[in-house]
Amino acid sequence: MADSQTSIQDRSIGNIIAETRNLGVDQVEKILAYQREKRVKFGEAAVALGLASSDDVLFALSQQFHYAYAQDETKQFSAELVALNQPFSAASETFRAIRSQVIMRFFGEPGAAPRALAVISPESGDGKSYFAANLAATLAQLGGRTLLVDADLRGPRQHEVFHLRNESGLSGVLAGRAEANVIQQVPGIPSLFVLPVGVTPPNPVELVERPAFGLLMRELVSKFDHVIVDTPAARLGSDASVIAARCGGALIVARKDASRVDALQELVATVAESSAKVVGVIMNEF
Repeated sequence: MADSQTSIQDRSIGNIIAETRNLGVDQVEKILAYQREKRVKFGEAAVALGLASSDDVLFALSQQFHYAYAQDETKQFSAELVALNQPFSAASETFRAIRSQVIMRFFGEPGAAPRALAVISPESGDGKSYFAANLAATLAQLGGRTLLVDADLRGPRQHEVFHLRNESGLSGVLAGRAEANVIQQVPGIPSLFVLPVGVTPPNPVELVERPAFGLLMRELVSKFDHVIVDTPAARLGSDASVIAARCGGALIVARKDASRVDALQELVATVAESSAKVVGVIMNEF
């Protein structure tokens, strides 16, 4: 007897598309006939006949392989999230390649204690927040609980990227205020969570230098499989270096044809002199 709890991956792409679009038997037969005639995949045939959209095909793939993916209604809130909006694009493939390196060099390092990874950059506009958001999204696509902490207390953006509330967050926790539900799950992505900044404070460096920040990071890495931390640009102050030291690791993002070599070298040297591990340097092309 067949198991009534058949897993999603046992269902064909065609079955998922037919169910999603409420296709009738005649419509499915029409797609199958086109598929045989043109020797294409079911999804391609359905799109060609106007019975499904490209997004329907991507959704079916995400369902079959348990792959987190933002559908049309989510895309309008997170245009920068290519890892969720365009999971099979060249840009997403690049983030997956970086994810593999990060896991091997940092999160999966044998014998290493749990730690967080700070994403830092020399200047504003290097693409640091964009990179942190997409790296967190690709890590969440592996199925492990992933937390993105917005520790850019000077110019927070992650609540905008993920279209989340920002009334409370990291700044309130570090200031000692009792705030509930500061960690928010990203709608539609069960494994991805974000801790926004909340109210932008007047004393960002002092807040991250307090023991409370280090204690918070130790607690978070014990509760999540991966913790990614966004930071302010290094030129704005010592925040990024302090945060990296509290996290345990740093991934440095530079902008091609924009970042100065001396500023990048200085940032790498500063982090290397702390207790943080420099996992690598990413050259962002845009």
